Amino acid sequence: MKKITLYTTALLATMIATGVATTVSADEVASYGAYGSIKYTPSASVTDPIDPLNPTQPVIPENPDPTIPVVPGTPGPLSIDFASSFDFGTQEITSVDKVYNAAAQKYKDAAGNVKTGPNYVQVTDNRGSLAGWGLTVKVSDFASTDAATAGKAGEILEGAKVYLTNASIVSASKTPADKVKAITTLDPNVQSDVVMGATDGNGAGTSLVDFGSDTTKDSSVKLEVPGASTKLASDYKATMTWSLSDTPAN
Repeated sequence: MKKITLYTTALLATMIATGVATTVSADEVASYGAYGSIKYTPSASVTDPIDPLNPTQPVIPENPDPTIPVVPGTPGPLSIDFASSFDFGTQEITSVDKVYNAAAQKYKDAAGNVKTGPNYVQVTDNRGSLAGWGLTVKVSDFASTDAATAGKAGEILEGAKVYLTNASIVSASKTPADKVKAITTLDPNVQSDVVMGATDGNGAGTSLVDFGSDTTKDSSVKLEVPGASTKLASDYKATMTWSLSDTPAN
């Protein structure tokens, strides 16, 4: 680039000094057609989690118990990349009907800063077919983790339900998922309806279903426990099993 600049300056100086006029012809004397090409194939890679509030930025999510590592996402091309675990806190035993809110999702950004956002589930479709898909979930019973409670009343929180509310789709894709259920009620051991999905012609790239926003991130996933349910002084846990189908949503 430097040689071109110097040469042009020298030529201009010569033209000014000698007064020589130069004419450059722009007539096209020939043309030739060439082409560029690229081929895409479905990706089998694991897609890393991204920020539920800024879906162009990678993040490192944390479990409610930071000593438990986050399970990697499923491999592509149609994959569940991440799903939040829900922490409903430490509560006093009561005989009154109660609804408890799950804490917001914690994660670290690229700079290592700890942030919080909505609990969320992330799905990626890198099949390249725009064939659609559907995401569902099933929750198990909330059961005591104390082996000494086996067979006792209160081993399971009878009648407990989980509510996924304020659901919305977040994506940087031009053709993201286009179906979402605003409120999903989860009864134990019953497969849910489609929580997030894509109809035929949609769902390419990465789509997130956020439960809440930056202002409702800690009040959009709820656990309802009847007062009549027997409760033991114990930790209770349930398993959330998310399932992804290649059947288009409708």
